[in-house]
Amino acid sequence: MEETLTLKELFQALKKRLWLIALITVITATVSAVLTFFVLTPMYDVKTQLLVNQTKSEQQIYNTTELQANVQLINTYNVIIKSPTVLDKVRKNLNLERNADELNKQISVTSAEESQIVEIVVEDKSPEMAAKIANETAKVFKAEVSKVMNVDNVNILSKAVVKENINPVKPIPALNILIGIVIGLIISIATAFVLEFSDKSIKTEVDIEKYLDLPVMGVIANIEDIPVSSSRSSRVSNQASSRVRGESIGS
Repeated sequence: MEETLTLKELFQALKKRLWLIALITVITATVSAVLTFFVLTPMYDVKTQLLVNQTKSEQQIYNTTELQANVQLINTYNVIIKSPTVLDKVRKNLNLERNADELNKQISVTSAEESQIVEIVVEDKSPEMAAKIANETAKVFKAEVSKVMNVDNVNILSKAVVKENINPVKPIPALNILIGIVIGLIISIATAFVLEFSDKSIKTEVDIEKYLDLPVMGVIANIEDIPVSSSRSSRVSNQASSRVRGESIGS
């Protein structure tokens, strides 16, 4: 028999197992909070800035075409900054135990559109180490690019420094807890629907009409449904009838 679910039935299913939804949501939010504050390692980021331009004498002036060439050159420099040639030297200079691939994952290179500024951003569990890696990367890149491309057009605009009371960039407690709540709601609501609509047992007369498509002619009350006063009066009436029958037989 084809069954259709109404919006009312869906809300009733959720209301019936509201305790389960709340329990699972609280558990997932708590687990997310514990992981955020006690398990996950805080990560900090520090950045240094480079200025890229073409070598010019003091008397020469930059025009639009030259600026465009500088911007295009930055795309090439972005690749060189994260190349093994640069990162291997950074790793050796700082005596880092991590390899070049691991160091590559910590470094991101960005540049604003139509800008000659390149930012080297480094993430690390230690903000001091992040600053050292950023500054050393900029220093090594500046030296290497002059050898590889035979140009000297990179200047360190600002060195990476660790600010006071620096906050970690991740994990973000509020975001992680919110994700935990959303995951908990999804899991709990799905569980509530599965439990509700996989249960085909007949509990009420409404279920008979719904699942068997049969009309309900009447309902037989349980013993618990009969009022106590009615039960007592019935026993008294039966006892009185017994006495009357006994007297009639004895006479």
